[in-house]
Amino acid sequence: MAENKVAAKRPVPNTSSMGDLWARLGFVLFALLIYRLGAHIPLPGINPVRLEEIFTLNQGTVLSLFNVFSGGALERMSIFALGIMPYISASIIVQLMSAVVPSVEQLRKEGESGRRKINQYTRYLTVFISTLQGFGIAAALASQQIAFNPDINFYFVSTVSFVTGSVFLMWLGEQVTEKGIGNGISLLIFASIVSGIPPLVGQAATLLREGDLSLIIGLIFLLFVLGTVIFVIFIERGQRRITINYANRMTQGGMYARQTSHLPLKINMAGVIPAIFASSLLLFPASMGQWFGSGSAGSYGGTTNQIDTTAPASDSIGGGLFDSWYDLLLILGPGQPLYNFLYAAAVIFFCFFYTALVFNPKDVASNLQRSGALIPGIRPGPQTANYIDNVLTRLTLFGSLYITAVSLLPQMILVGMNVPFFFAGTSILIVVVVMMDFLAQVQSHIMSSQYGSVLQKANLTGSATRKNRSTR
Repeated sequence: MAENKVAAKRPVPNTSSMGDLWARLGFVLFALLIYRLGAHIPLPGINPVRLEEIFTLNQGTVLSLFNVFSGGALERMSIFALGIMPYISASIIVQLMSAVVPSVEQLRKEGESGRRKINQYTRYLTVFISTLQGFGIAAALASQQIAFNPDINFYFVSTVSFVTGSVFLMWLGEQVTEKGIGNGISLLIFASIVSGIPPLVGQAATLLREGDLSLIIGLIFLLFVLGTVIFVIFIERGQRRITINYANRMTQGGMYARQTSHLPLKINMAGVIPAIFASSLLLFPASMGQWFGSGSAGSYGGTTNQIDTTAPASDSIGGGLFDSWYDLLLILGPGQPLYNFLYAAAVIFFCFFYTALVFNPKDVASNLQRSGALIPGIRPGPQTANYIDNVLTRLTLFGSLYITAVSLLPQMILVGMNVPFFFAGTSILIVVVVMMDFLAQVQSHIMSSQYGSVLQKANLTGSATRKNRSTR
């Protein structure tokens, strides 16, 4: 009897959930370590001196932005130079097809089996896009005299290496999503951006020490970055709560009680997806223009936005159609008016498009009606769906303008202050939002382990009590 009572009161720690959390965190760290190691494996047959010259002459251009999203892999011309962008481009195409092609839309509505089929199509399209991009970069390396021996073997090895690296990153991101914590693709992009922060800080410190950057401008820029981070956190945590009243229910005392709840709608329902999609759409064609066109002669300064027309014509490798393409795509560089306009239009479009994919007001209105809930002053059914849709439209419009402002304002301010280094506002948005989502999921795992421990203790206590009564 005494032993049973002691066993019933003894706390039983629930270490299985916390162990699972540590295992997931360890897998995420291991995957990011593999990603960073692969970003330093260079492509064979590359002239590193010529490659460094090209990137030095194109600082502040679209190559710098592409290099940020690849985690420096493009600057090193590693096997991960394409990064995860082919997979993101394939996802954009498949999601657009799901809205306009009835067969793909039907697959999206078939649940888990349809989702697996769509993922399979996305993988095939990723291989196709990465093949085109890998061959394009190989041709660009040959045209810019970066390859030592640009023969057929170089084209084959380079294309296969780029495709293999891109497909491996796609697989690695899916494994992180399944076995780790958070969205694997977003975490890979997060790691790419964070890896570029120490060199950026070192560059800024060097400019301050040499006098090329004044201390006042540096402090203003630092305060602006901190203010942007605070603003992003404030907006991302913001919600529009719609009051929901449930039908009257009888209590134990014979009184009727009305339950009130809220339907939370985030200001930014789409997260960082619009910023990533918009960047991926504008990055690759502009970067190809940089590579194939006058990559060393006609580059423009990211801070001065002036085209260098004084360089010798011999540096313009490509000629003809490539030079015309380069002149056309030069205005698509970061900080250029056309780039800003197209980026803002793409962000607004993907905000509304992705929000429509993840949130359906008609389904929410139907669920509320079936559960006996209603919005005060709004009739159940179609009127409730229209009301939620109107609220969501206003929130999405504000959210799209907020993403556009956070992404573009830092570049405009850098140009205005004539800061001699590149910094993308999209990087701040992605880093902050991905980190907030990651911490929220970690907190969710911790809370579930705590509640699981409480339920396990309660279950053990109850079973021990029943066993004591049975022994009596």
